[in-house]
Amino acid sequence: MSRRVVNLTLDNLNDLPRRCRRCVFWELDPVAGEAALEAGDVDLEKEAWLSATLLDWGSCGKLAYVDTVPAGYLTYAPPVHVPRSLAFPTSPVSGDAVLLITAGILPEFAGGGLGRMLVQTAAKDLTRRGVRAIEAFGLAAAAASAEPGVPVAGTTGCLLPAEFLLAVGFKTVRPHHRYPRLRLDLRTAVSWRADVEVALERLLGSMSPEPAFRPV
Repeated sequence: MSRRVVNLTLDNLNDLPRRCRRCVFWELDPVAGEAALEAGDVDLEKEAWLSATLLDWGSCGKLAYVDTVPAGYLTYAPPVHVPRSLAFPTSPVSGDAVLLITAGILPEFAGGGLGRMLVQTAAKDLTRRGVRAIEAFGLAAAAASAEPGVPVAGTTGCLLPAEFLLAVGFKTVRPHHRYPRLRLDLRTAVSWRADVEVALERLLGSMSPEPAFRPV
């Protein structure tokens, strides 16, 4: 089986899992996101966001394929392109960092190294573009179990588990009992130990691609 990672573009946007394809949690502020959902415009809003981000900033996501089958994804962008990034108690993202938005591997492809490929490819891309760090809003384990509907409305796809981020080298820069903000210095992301790779595959592979997200 052949494996490859390509940039997310308008041409392959529909290869995202349905939940992520129809989710505008990050791309719109909470009020606009709810309005888009009620109007049934989430698909168009997602496409418009990707188009604008590509034109203004460039590549903002990666798709992994096994042969011709979409198997995993990862998205990221400067916080200015991510309205939801201002809505957290640990906001704002640092001025020198890009925000890791979301990531996942379809369960049937977990354990094959795709998560490592995705993160390494993204890190190399951002390093070449002069980005110093990646930050992310994590979902603390206690919050995920105690309040599964906040703010991801019953899914774990819109916020990455804080334990995953810590396992792959992120460090906490703004602690919070629910939504800590974590940071990865890209200079430390060039090499990956075996234990990091295992954690990456296990946690990314556990992110179910369904059901569709409904913003709070």
